[in-house]
Amino acid sequence: MPRENSSLWFLEKRAEDTPMVMKTKTLILGSGPAGYTAAIYAARANLSPLLLKGLQPGGQLTITTDVENYPGFPEGIQGPEMMERFENQAARFGTEILPDTATEVDLSKRPFVVKTNLGNEFHCETLIISTGASANYLGLENEQKLQGRGVSACATCDGFFFKDKDVCIVGGGDSACEEALYLTHHASKVHMLVRRDQFRASKIMQKRVFDNPKIEVQWNTSVVDVLDPAEGKVTALKLRNNKTGEEFLQKTDGLFLAIGHTPNTELFKGVLECDDKGYLKTKPNRTATSIEGVFACGDVQDPFYRQAITAAGTGCMAAIEVEKFLE
Repeated sequence: MPRENSSLWFLEKRAEDTPMVMKTKTLILGSGPAGYTAAIYAARANLSPLLLKGLQPGGQLTITTDVENYPGFPEGIQGPEMMERFENQAARFGTEILPDTATEVDLSKRPFVVKTNLGNEFHCETLIISTGASANYLGLENEQKLQGRGVSACATCDGFFFKDKDVCIVGGGDSACEEALYLTHHASKVHMLVRRDQFRASKIMQKRVFDNPKIEVQWNTSVVDVLDPAEGKVTALKLRNNKTGEEFLQKTDGLFLAIGHTPNTELFKGVLECDDKGYLKTKPNRTATSIEGVFACGDVQDPFYRQAITAAGTGCMAAIEVEKFLE
């Protein structure tokens, strides 16, 4: 429930512990670096923002251990702690933060209407979408268990922790090649596990991979399991040769996934303009979407950088655009 000094007001007063219908100037969907930064800037501009945490409060940083590339933390910081600090800062300036997840939107006219999994309904003059993107995983039980302990979907974020280590990366597209090449700056050996007998990557990216002596490509190879024999971290992979069906163990210190991301935009398909991969389209160098008053920031509109600091930057941009729009 909103605090007593909240600037939100009820459109429909209901009994305690029952769904609410409320109005706010600015509603923010998502609680990663983009959403919380947007909330901080919007609150300081007296826009009385309300933020819905969504399905993964704190975003992908909550499954990241050490964060050492975010400015201002020279000693590094744990991902969950960083997001707790983001939340506390947003709350300090007056952002109302609720645990709801948006399940239905009506953006046909203002005020926009957003309904949630808890049955609540929010009417807002402006909407900031920062629902992020989810990394694609293989669907293995141990893969999930060992996230942050040897399993990663971001070489740029975590490659530093594998200095002079042997690592594997799954994928055969341009992104996988780029991540493999990045890992060679830290790891002693990078094994690219490719399901087929050829890359999907562009010729120039293939050449860079083949020319790098630290990279070994293993064709027709799939990951069957991620192993951690009582050590709580990745120590080996069970692999399968897709041609022969043979399964074998391969020792490694880390497993990186580079099989794409899925933007969390299902709610907006057919409502807002998206690119061919489902990312929300925004105006050049802006966060404005195809509907006036609706803005998108963070990984939900960024298929290229996918970094906490770039997400935070676009969160700032979205809040400033909202302020100017409301003026």
